[in-house]
Amino acid sequence: MLIACVQTGVHFASVDQNVDDVCRKMEQLGKQSVELAVFPECTLTGYGYESREEALDAAPTIDSSAIQRLIEACQANQLTITIGTLIRKNRDELHNSALMIDGSGLIGRYNKVHLPHLGVDRFVDRGLACDQIFTTQSGCKVGLGICYDSSFPEPMRALGLAGADVIALGTNWPVAASRTAEIVPPARSMENHLFFVAANRIGEERGFEYCGLSSICGPDGVELARAKGTEETELIVDIDLEQARNKRIERTPGKHVIDRFADRRPEMYSRLSDSIAVTESTDND
Repeated sequence: MLIACVQTGVHFASVDQNVDDVCRKMEQLGKQSVELAVFPECTLTGYGYESREEALDAAPTIDSSAIQRLIEACQANQLTITIGTLIRKNRDELHNSALMIDGSGLIGRYNKVHLPHLGVDRFVDRGLACDQIFTTQSGCKVGLGICYDSSFPEPMRALGLAGADVIALGTNWPVAASRTAEIVPPARSMENHLFFVAANRIGEERGFEYCGLSSICGPDGVELARAKGTEETELIVDIDLEQARNKRIERTPGKHVIDRFADRRPEMYSRLSDSIAVTESTDND
């Protein structure tokens, strides 16, 4: 199947204008027979809000005309997308969300769990789960993450264990996070032996410049496509899902065989679920 990683700019607090841009890109991708396209974090709304009230004023609801337009565009172009946006429920809830949409409607939604002290993440409500998998009509299993989530190996591993073929990560990595953009996608794809699509935005917003450097990585951390910098671009790669589903890797048949899931020893990792990090060990450890 063909997948696309869309590196694009965003119009701050202008949902309709951003939807117009996304629909144009979807038409181009549909003509190229792309099946799954990944857009950046907060593509529809922008990210650099200075208060919860300001963000609530800009955020659409899940049943808004903006979301309906994306559904119609997916149907017209036979395309599935993952896309970032703020989503509000009345004035009571506000989330930094990733939506998965196709021509039938909203397939899935993920609300960001790991919230840095940055932009609108200072004001949104925290999501409650990291391990949900959503399936395209052709059977591709997609796990959703948002930006800072990928800096933690645990939620990405949870998606891998839940059966993800592809992790779709929308990001707003500023220039200060350039090393994250370079290092994390190949590391997470290698750790979980799956396809990892990191779609970052470009441009400037509220004093921050975004670094681009979007990428698509394959199992074992192989870089399949990489944006060189901050140009607007669509990375398109033909992937074989069976590569992600076969976790057993025979580098030298019979002599060098690894399986990063079967070889795990979770009984040894109990401290990973502790809410407070343990910094000292005892003689019995």
